[in-house]
Amino acid sequence: MLNFSIINAYKNMTNILNLDTVAIINPISKERLTLVEPAYQSIKSLPSGQVGTVIEVYEREGEKQYLVEFSDNQGREYAMAILKEHEFLVLNYDLNVA
Repeated sequence: MLNFSIINAYKNMTNILNLDTVAIINPISKERLTLVEPAYQSIKSLPSGQVGTVIEVYEREGEKQYLVEFSDNQGREYAMAILKEHEFLVLNYDLNVA
């Protein structure tokens, strides 16, 4: 039986690296976003499940934070946000055999 393991994604949260693909768990309000494309200025938030890429890892006051870039289907960046580990899941493309 083949399955994808969300548990492995959770276990790997402490090993989040630049260029990891992530999905946000809850909506991220516009106030926390840097919007790059004018066409997106009217959004109120990024919806949960939105997929982005970690482009920088920071440590502030002993806590890691991650600059995540969100892009459209053509690869054009439209938003960025600084997120904490509990706000997203790392998408794991490794196939686990059970």
